[in-house]
Amino acid sequence: MDQFQVSKITVANALTGLANEKLIARVPGKGSFVAEEAESASVTSTQATTMKGREGTLSTGMIGIIVPSIHDYFAIRLVEGIEQALREEGYRSMIMFTHGKVDKEKDVIKEMKALGAEGLLIFPVDKENYNEEILGMKLSGFPFVLMDRYLPGVETHYIAADGRRGTRLAVEHLWELGHRDIAICSDSPLQTVTVQERIEGYIEALKGKGALINPAHMITDFQPLSELKEAEAHPLYRYIQNRMVTAYVSLNGRLGVQIYQMAKQAGLRVPEDVSIVSFDDPTSIVEEFSIFTHVKQFERDMGYRAAVKLLEVLRGRGEAKSYSKMLIEPELVVRQTTGTVPQA
Repeated sequence: MDQFQVSKITVANALTGLANEKLIARVPGKGSFVAEEAESASVTSTQATTMKGREGTLSTGMIGIIVPSIHDYFAIRLVEGIEQALREEGYRSMIMFTHGKVDKEKDVIKEMKALGAEGLLIFPVDKENYNEEILGMKLSGFPFVLMDRYLPGVETHYIAADGRRGTRLAVEHLWELGHRDIAICSDSPLQTVTVQERIEGYIEALKGKGALINPAHMITDFQPLSELKEAEAHPLYRYIQNRMVTAYVSLNGRLGVQIYQMAKQAGLRVPEDVSIVSFDDPTSIVEEFSIFTHVKQFERDMGYRAAVKLLEVLRGRGEAKSYSKMLIEPELVVRQTTGTVPQA
C-alpha cells in the first residue's frame, strides 16, 4: 500500500488475482505465499496444521452466505459488509438464497457444507419452527453466525439490531409530531421472534406515553401484496382508505413502500394525510436520496461484524462454549414520509 499508494481493497484484489493464477498460495489465518516456493519447500508440521481446515480437511478459504433474497437494500448492504470483511482477510464467499422457505434453507445449508464451506453466515428464515439443520450445526460444532434473527432458547453466535429500541424510536418520533393513533404493520406471522420483539417495543413506547393499547392497530394477520393492481382488495388498503390511524410503522422496507403506494392509490397524501416510518431504508442504497423516514439498522456494519466473528471462531480465538450476542443500537433517520398529525 505504501509503495504503490493504493488502498487495502486494491491490494486484496491483486492478491486474489495472483491466487486465481496459482502464482501464490493463500493460507487463511497465516498469509499468502509464493506458489513455487510453497511447492518446492518442505512443509513443516506447523504449516501443515495451519493448512488444515475443520476435521483434518484442506482449507478451502470459502465462507457460505445464506440469505432469503436480495430483493431489498437491507440484504444488499448486509452482503456488502460481509464481502468487505472477507476480502480483507483473504477469504472468498458463496451466496445462496432460501426464498424465505425453511425447507430450502435446510437444503442450502447441506449443499454449502458439501461444497467445502468452512463456516456459514446465515440470515435465517423467520418462521415459527426451528430449522433442525441449524440446531445440528450447533451440536456438531460447525462454525456459523446468525444475522438479524436468532433462535430463542438456543445459544448461538448472532448479531442483530435492537428491535425493541427501533420501534420505540419510531413511536416516540410520531408521538412528538402529534400522532396518537399509530398502527404497527407486518406481513410476517405474529409468532416470529423478530416481529414479537418489535411489537413489544411498540407496546412499551405507548405505555410510556400513558396511551391505551388498541389491538386493532397491530396489523399482522395478512398476506403480502403481490401486485399493486390488487391493492383495493387487500385488507390493509381498506384500513388505510378508512383512515383508521394517522401513522404507520412498517416492520420491513418492502411493506413500507406498499403502504406508501396504497395510501397514494386511496387518494391520501404522504405525509400530509398519513405518516409512515419503515424499518430499513427501502428506496435508495445512497441514504441521502431516500424519501423514507426509517429505522436505520446499520446493515453493512452488521454484516462486517458477523464475518469478523465467524473468522475468529474459525481461528479458535473464542472459547468453544462461549457465544457472543451482539446488539446494534439503531437510529431513526427522519426524511419526508413523516409530518405533523393532520388537522380534523
